[in-house]
Amino acid sequence: MYRFAPSPTGDMHIGNLRAALFNYIKAKQENTDFILRIEDTDNARNIAGKEEEIKTILKEFGITWQHYYVQSENLKFHRQMALKLVGEKKAFACFCTEDELALKKELAKSKNQAYRYDGTCEKLTDIDVLNCEKPFVIRLKKPHSQMKFIDYIKGEISFNPEDIDSFVIMRADKTPTYNFACAVDDMLEGVTCIIRGEDHVSNTPKQEHIRTSLGYDKSMTYAHLPIILNEDGVKMSKREAHSSVKWMLDNGYLASAIANYLILLGNKTPKEIFTLEEAIEWFDLKKVSKSPARFDTKRLMQINREHIKMLDNDKLNTLLNLDKDVAELAKFYTQEASTLNEIREKIQAIFAVKNYNEFDNECKLIKEVLKDLDLPQEYDEFKKILMEKTNLKGKNFFMPLRLVLTGVTHGPEMSEIYTLIKSFIKEIIKE
Repeated sequence: MYRFAPSPTGDMHIGNLRAALFNYIKAKQENTDFILRIEDTDNARNIAGKEEEIKTILKEFGITWQHYYVQSENLKFHRQMALKLVGEKKAFACFCTEDELALKKELAKSKNQAYRYDGTCEKLTDIDVLNCEKPFVIRLKKPHSQMKFIDYIKGEISFNPEDIDSFVIMRADKTPTYNFACAVDDMLEGVTCIIRGEDHVSNTPKQEHIRTSLGYDKSMTYAHLPIILNEDGVKMSKREAHSSVKWMLDNGYLASAIANYLILLGNKTPKEIFTLEEAIEWFDLKKVSKSPARFDTKRLMQINREHIKMLDNDKLNTLLNLDKDVAELAKFYTQEASTLNEIREKIQAIFAVKNYNEFDNECKLIKEVLKDLDLPQEYDEFKKILMEKTNLKGKNFFMPLRLVLTGVTHGPEMSEIYTLIKSFIKEIIKE
């Protein structure tokens, strides 16, 4: 059983989408269920509408799920599990205040030591706990021995007990911490493999320790994906436009191309251009590089162009929101455009009100002749007639003609585009 567990706290990051794709692919390969779980327990950071946006984006990428959970709806189970651990003396109430802990952290820092919880409240008796009226959190006692787990990408990873420490599992407001809610939910939902970013490596031993302490003995496997670097070689920030999946979709990148690129990124694949369905046939987690992968916008644009070319006319027109009779023209521009937005801009430029600038007189003359001209089938004949009737030639003919018909002074050969816009010319010159 595989899962994708995003938080509705902002735009979906490409790193999260990459994890979603890999989990979905593995679930398909193993013919097992895929879970979507919204981790919404951080109320202060949750953003209205992001939960639905996550679902919409996943559907856009062809990612479907068999089970859907909202983490906050499991709160009663989180509390029950925490009480179970306290009752079994595996966890304890901690009354240390934030100020007290801050002082201890500063002291450790002054000694160049890593801070570790000193066990102050772990020594309290039941009577001490009952008599204390201060707010408290619940901490899970640190493990007694080293914790190890196998990672498909990184191999064996181990943590010493002091690295895991006695950590908080329930806050003073009786809500679970991220690691506790995550570990309990994975246990309750029967998750067997977790694929996520390597920034979660330090969370894994804590979550393993939580499940072990609760008596859960089913094995869990992991794959921690290397981080994605920006084009400067620095970890890609959520503030960078290209890190947002929504931004990419809004800016004309196809979901199929983004998926293609993210599966390809830092991976050994049998070919460069492929669909998600094809990737399911040959994807192998063990071929994913351990090293960080650098995001390459130019390569993504090349892949996007190839995926746009693969679209049939109806699908392309639907995505561009164009009339059917513009289909061939839109398809033609896939030869030089890298995003849907670029194609849309080129089509819009043809039919938009134009600014003729230095060629104002020439353009007006060409438009005047075109009004009453019976348009020939072939471009060469069209060009010949128009040059004769306007008495224009060279730069003073070709650039104004292109400007009148396409809205730009440079672009594809007019001989190639003429037959595609011929039926629209009378409409174009009316602008």
